[in-house]
Amino acid sequence: MPTSDAEGKDWSLARHTRHQPATVTDIGPGNGTYARLMRPAYRGVWWTAIEIHKPYVRKYKLTATKTRLDAYDEIHTIDARTAPDHLFHRDLVIAGDVLEHMPRQDAVDLVHRIHAAGAWHILVSVPIVESIQGETEGNPHETHLHQWDQDDMDQVLTSLGGSLEAYYGNTLGVWWWSRR
Repeated sequence: MPTSDAEGKDWSLARHTRHQPATVTDIGPGNGTYARLMRPAYRGVWWTAIEIHKPYVRKYKLTATKTRLDAYDEIHTIDARTAPDHLFHRDLVIAGDVLEHMPRQDAVDLVHRIHAAGAWHILVSVPIVESIQGETEGNPHETHLHQWDQDDMDQVLTSLGGSLEAYYGNTLGVWWWSRR
């Protein structure tokens, strides 16, 4: 679904506030959960969205305007797996409830590309319980193709080096990876 469970969002917001990134790329924003959560808390941040399903851009009003500042400054309607690396050269890249929508190896490769492109921080959120989901709202990209568990994602992110913080809820796992 283009929405996300509320679990771990306060934890994520606290890290965003602590690190205060100036540039953010949100992969698969769906209805814009992270921009709506984080933009009001800390102004002056340039937000980029990579959204594979073009109808969501209009439906969820993802484009920022003079009167709507809790959305995205820049939107690319492309598959993150083929997105140009410069979109990942950001202070923060968010993969919030998106990596389960691709085969595991594609997700691992994407995380490694984000790291190699120079992201300073990476925020990942995925279901850590069985979460079967098919096409939603006519979007085949909403299908869950891999079921993550906390140990698997821990290993993927610790392989990058740097530092890692994690939150394990009843449904979601959330990780904040940093270069330092």
